[in-house]
Amino acid sequence: MFLRALITSMCLAPQAFACDLALALAVDVSGSVDSEEYRIQMDGLAAGLRDPVVSEALVRGQAQLMLVQWTGSTRQRVTIPWTRIDSFATLDRFADQVAADPRVWRNFSTAIGEALEMTIAKFDRVPECKRHLIDLSGDGVSNEGIDPAKLHSTLRDRGVTVNAIAIEESEPELTAYFFENVIVGEGAFVVSAAGFADYPERIRKKLLREVTQQTADLNPDHR
Repeated sequence: MFLRALITSMCLAPQAFACDLALALAVDVSGSVDSEEYRIQMDGLAAGLRDPVVSEALVRGQAQLMLVQWTGSTRQRVTIPWTRIDSFATLDRFADQVAADPRVWRNFSTAIGEALEMTIAKFDRVPECKRHLIDLSGDGVSNEGIDPAKLHSTLRDRGVTVNAIAIEESEPELTAYFFENVIVGEGAFVVSAAGFADYPERIRKKLLREVTQQTADLNPDHR
């Protein structure tokens, strides 16, 4: 009986550790983002998660998703906690929550380092996932709090990759800044959006690249 129980538990073990990706979606809600731009981000992110290829990869990989809103120093909050995407219905509910997520702050600075630092700690709750990834969007350079580049060694030690989408509405060199100071990890990349109007399509392509583990350069903005 003991041997049968042991074999059964071994057979079930892969299912318990089936999570391929823990993906923290970190959205910029600093003062430079107006209410319409905030809505474009959240609606675009929800639509990107519903893309047929993205959604299938997330469900197949039993992914864990979390939403973070961030702005200035000490102002980072998990607004949707880790959610296991074990069905398309679960994914749809998560996307609905993203689209409806109320904005927490409106008039503060940009503390990218603190957003990363807070998010790193949240991966302790999803140790079963093979990949840990922060997907950070922003429309400006970090101007408050911890220098994001100083967290690179911690991120590498923790096995957390950071990718970014640079919204260059008012910061034409933001992609280069994110490349030098924000992204980290094997295969890390930056996607550029010329403005918020471009965000929905760019975030969709970014999610495609992330969830399918593609290493080919699908986006010419990776530099």
